[in-house]
Amino acid sequence: MAVLVLVGVLVLVVGGCVCVVWASRGGPRWVRIVAQVTMGLGEVVRVLARSGRKSGSGSNSDSSD
Repeated sequence: MAVLVLVGVLVLVVGGCVCVVWASRGGPRWVRIVAQVTMGLGEVVRVLARSGRKSGSGSNSDSSD
């Protein structure tokens, strides 16, 4: 079951990337919308990853003191 979920997520990610490339070359309206959503979700993941690293590194430095 977990493998099916991961495959589904992978298909969505690859499809989003294809839409971003297609939209940059002037694709139809729905492709541009999917590309904007993909870019927005990528930005959210990037921000969450940064905040996770900062909080993780702070707790590691406190525990080593």
